[in-house]
Amino acid sequence: MPAVNREDWLSHALVMVNNHLQTTANAFVPPLTRVSVGFPGGRGGASQKAIGQCWDASCSADEHYEIFISPTLADPISVLAVLVHEAIHAAVGLKHGHKAPFKRVAVAAGLEGKMTATVAGAALTETLAGWLDALGIYPHGTLSLNAGTKKQSTRLIKCDCDQCGYTLRVTKKWLEFSGAPFCPTDSCRDTDTDMPHRMTATVTETEGEDA
Repeated sequence: MPAVNREDWLSHALVMVNNHLQTTANAFVPPLTRVSVGFPGGRGGASQKAIGQCWDASCSADEHYEIFISPTLADPISVLAVLVHEAIHAAVGLKHGHKAPFKRVAVAAGLEGKMTATVAGAALTETLAGWLDALGIYPHGTLSLNAGTKKQSTRLIKCDCDQCGYTLRVTKKWLEFSGAPFCPTDSCRDTDTDMPHRMTATVTETEGEDA
């Protein structure tokens, strides 16, 4: 039966991971282990570059190991490979980090590469692909960290002097606050008051930096 949500899918997958670790490395995922989708974090702040993380049960109020899979991942094989990696942390104990106890289980389970950034080897990839027949489609779409963001820019309004043609651009904020600027050219002064000539704001706008 297909999973109805991501956590359901991942929970079923975790059972398969546990069985795989028992068979290949005689390692066991603690029964009180949860897996969810979420940005991994740490005491130094959230890390959006990490693709997975396992928190020790001592950090949980109800003493569960907590595994998080990054929402930037949507490929099911990649998700399962990360889940295997994080489940091994729970199985051997986070105190070991990526040292010998972790490496022994990881290699036996079919993970390859640098232990801090493992990938599924050919045999494990074939195994994970077989699991998809039972798991079905991973019900998740990639979360892009950059989509929907736009570099902010300030819209500048052109002001010109109708006497000498001098032009400059200012923000709408400053036009509303103090009006159009005065022309800095010495020859452009009002004949009646001998004050600097005030420039005229036009409707022509362009994007640029705030002055």
